[in-house]
Amino acid sequence: MVRLIQNEWIKIFKRPGTYVMIGLLVLMAGTFAGFTKYDESKQKEAKNWQQIVKAENAAYEKQIKEGYDLSKDRKEYLQGLIKVNEYRLEHNVPADTKTTMLSFVEDGSELLSFAGLFMIIIAAGIVASEYTWGTIKLLLIRPISRTKILFSKYAAVVLFGLFMISVLFLVSALIGAILFGASGEAVHLAYEGGKVIEQSMFLYLLKVYLLKSADVFMLATMAFMISAVFRSSSLAIGISLFLLFIGTNVTMLIAIKYEWAKYLLFANTNLLQFENGRVLVEGMTFGFSLAVLAGYFIVFQLLAFITFAKRDVAA
Repeated sequence: MVRLIQNEWIKIFKRPGTYVMIGLLVLMAGTFAGFTKYDESKQKEAKNWQQIVKAENAAYEKQIKEGYDLSKDRKEYLQGLIKVNEYRLEHNVPADTKTTMLSFVEDGSELLSFAGLFMIIIAAGIVASEYTWGTIKLLLIRPISRTKILFSKYAAVVLFGLFMISVLFLVSALIGAILFGASGEAVHLAYEGGKVIEQSMFLYLLKVYLLKSADVFMLATMAFMISAVFRSSSLAIGISLFLLFIGTNVTMLIAIKYEWAKYLLFANTNLLQFENGRVLVEGMTFGFSLAVLAGYFIVFQLLAFITFAKRDVAA
């Protein structure tokens, strides 16, 4: 199995397009950093961090007081932010007033959709390309089960996705250190269980990247399924990218009127909604979303593996 995965990994990196995708991701991270640095240079000198924190608390309290349509989750989130800021003031824990390496790494997570785009392209072509190139017959007549062959391809897709996310994380850290300096908050303050706790900033950033990657991996899994079922990389890429960019917006429109929208895929891919209190449908929980995502994942994989296993080698 390990050797099969290695072979698929080698196939991915034999394609010149793979290096183009890596280069584009690095270029986008650098461009994003350049714009951030430029915008920051135009700003006036930063105020004292205590003043900023006090102003934020005043704004949060105003939102709670005037926000009659605030959900319970959003209200609790704002109250947590107030507690965190009060903790900063009481224990003299400074807040960053300018971009730092770590804050830029967090901001860089917005580029995960581009890393996901490249992962989708690989997932869409890893099976369909075997049919296009005519190598599927040579692959399937080997004394290896079709399940192992398809699993090795999916494992290679997942590993490539993790690789691209790691590239984005490390490049953002490197560029951030060069342009903004390595100083900054070493801890992340969070309000959990009715009290403020200090967390490792590095672990917090890993959590942010992991939660934001949920939609990327689900769409790549769907693209992989379409590639295996319909043997068309263009169809897999087209549908997956279409849903990547408009799926969430359409789901939000449906959720305004229908509660059953919470069972849709894109109502659950944004796992950060439970961190910031902006839950799409009232009553949804983190565990509920994980269960829904697991259900979609199982359906996608069953369709891919059953179809691939039953298809005639000569197809």
